[in-house]
Amino acid sequence: MSRYYGMQVIIEGYATERQEDIINATSAEWAFGDWDVRNSTLEAYGQDNLCGGETEEEFTDRIAAAVWKANEGHCRVEVRATYLEDLPHDHHERSEGDYARWLAEKHKSPGEGERPEVRETRED
Repeated sequence: MSRYYGMQVIIEGYATERQEDIINATSAEWAFGDWDVRNSTLEAYGQDNLCGGETEEEFTDRIAAAVWKANEGHCRVEVRATYLEDLPHDHHERSEGDYARWLAEKHKSPGEGERPEVRETRED
């Protein structure tokens, strides 16, 4: 059973001369899109399926192993996993009553149903 995820990877403290190797190795493990490089931090996001019963933790282990091997040493690897198949959502619906109110408002003359404001002025 596959599960559809959005995965963001953030890599810090890596050997900068190994940057391309890290990007290539990590991209071979997941369908990451464009990579951002800022202040010696690599960051990428991609959507794909976890297959074969792989968990988010196992995925993180797989990505970390690819990064550490390409880096030839330890660096910080963070994975932010978002399960995309059942996202929380709000439901909004409009009824016939809402439609009737909308029609009434749409065809109402400007100022219709409103009392004009009366201002008193005094001259002393």
